Amino acid sequence: MDGSLSFPVATPPASGETVPIAPGIFWLRMKLPFALNHINLWLLDDGPGWTIVDCGYALDETRQSWERIFAEGLGGRPVRRILVTHYHPDHIGLAAWLTERWDAPLWTTEKEFLHARMNAQEPGSSTEAFRRDFARRAGFDDAASTAFAERHGGYRRGVPSVPPAYHRIGEGTAIEIGGREWRVIIGEGHAPEHACLYCASTGVLIAGDQILPRISPNISVQTQEPDGNPLARYLASLQKLRGALPPDILVLPSHNLPFYGVHERIDELAAHHHARCEAVVAACARPSSAADLLPILFRRVLDRHQMGFALGESLAHLHYLEAQGALAREIGTDGVARFLAA
Repeated sequence: MDGSLSFPVATPPASGETVPIAPGIFWLRMKLPFALNHINLWLLDDGPGWTIVDCGYALDETRQSWERIFAEGLGGRPVRRILVTHYHPDHIGLAAWLTERWDAPLWTTEKEFLHARMNAQEPGSSTEAFRRDFARRAGFDDAASTAFAERHGGYRRGVPSVPPAYHRIGEGTAIEIGGREWRVIIGEGHAPEHACLYCASTGVLIAGDQILPRISPNISVQTQEPDGNPLARYLASLQKLRGALPPDILVLPSHNLPFYGVHERIDELAAHHHARCEAVVAACARPSSAADLLPILFRRVLDRHQMGFALGESLAHLHYLEAQGALAREIGTDGVARFLAA
């Protein structure tokens, strides 16, 4: 899907190293304990100090990598601000540690801060029961539903705590960093209020997970919004970004490599989801649950971590098509929601 893109750098930095990637911007890469085994983070020259964009998952190895960067890569200047694109553990995981380490404020959007605080709470038995019922309604059996319910604890492993306060940013917020203006463009679908950061003077977009060069961001129905339609919001966000961004900018994604070709990649991502929708409609010639569609949408073997994301993504395509009038939902006597081509 990335044949039309160009990649100016072929080799990412090693963990604990910084690589200049654009004026005033340094590229960092940290480990993740998943099949997607890395995240790109960004260190921005901020005059008398530095701004960090995204934090990494809460691993001892990640803390050690940060300490190496602090000792060798800051030139004696302090971190002034921790800016987080969205609430997922690989992005906000070490935010509390970093804000305390540097006595620096957290900057993020309101919805991302509140979702992080909500997810970092200790889950109760009622929460687990609700998540288990959510998975059963989507077609998982008892064992898979229980595994899905227990996934909530994974958030606290990656995000042991969330800062108690934050500085709010939102659509159109202008942030001065090192004498350059960065403007916030909000994306939806992957996360509720995902902050992308665009600097027109340097032609750079810090895209977070909203636009990735080699994989599609996960677009999932969440248990707290069981009838949500995140795919509609994601596709609308892609078109907003396409209209707001010139075609020749450098995109700094949270995964894979920095690239040129933002318009082409946006078009590829939209086409990818429309193609999946066509496959879902074809499969729903007979009533099908979200679980029934996993082999259609995902041709590879999924581990336990990936299975939960896959179920949410299957539901996202079903709900989008239902809202478009292409599918009708029916609830079986077993309580499972199945969808049939209209």
